Amino acid sequence: MAVKLTYVFDAYCGWCHGFGPAVAGFAAANAGRIELDVVSGGLFTGARVAPIGTMPYVDGANARIAELTGAEFGPGYRALVSDGRFRMDSTAAATGFAALRAVAPDRALEAAEAMQRAFYVDGLSLAEADTYRHLAGLLGLDADAVLTGFTSSGALAAQDFTRAARLGVTSYPTLLLHTATGVVRLGGPTSTAAHLTDALDRHLTSVSH
Repeated sequence: MAVKLTYVFDAYCGWCHGFGPAVAGFAAANAGRIELDVVSGGLFTGARVAPIGTMPYVDGANARIAELTGAEFGPGYRALVSDGRFRMDSTAAATGFAALRAVAPDRALEAAEAMQRAFYVDGLSLAEADTYRHLAGLLGLDADAVLTGFTSSGALAAQDFTRAARLGVTSYPTLLLHTATGVVRLGGPTSTAAHLTDALDRHLTSVSH
């Protein structure tokens, strides 16, 4: 029976951008034995929705993320940071992710990665319909279905935020392993795919003994 895991990310989370390739590598290496759900967290919601220019820590954090994970922060994104007016709103991004996930449930992790590249490399807004038409094209999905979902998936975004909260997730990225007694965090933002696999192996070995 497949081992169940949940990956909670936020599309506007730089550490998630850095961690994404590790999760993708881990998922590919363990495809035959894990079932991975991908859920949006709510990093910038409510009073936390604000222009990126009001977040002076961003440049330093991104430099640290790039150093520790090799993540790329492209010119399009750097232009957004320099301009400072772009509003970080996780609800809009989570709505877009829900739309992509609904059209291709088995490619949710790939969709999350594509969204983060669109923002952190190309500087595309994850609150704009045109971005999801672009992403649908990249992923080979039905663009009309994705755009229809983008205009009607707000409830699904809210459900994701509620689910993340019920799992006790308060920071992103968080990869959770579901066990008979609850959830266990697997790895951290700088873990590699191999580290995550080792952590899973250790847990499964401890359970079997």
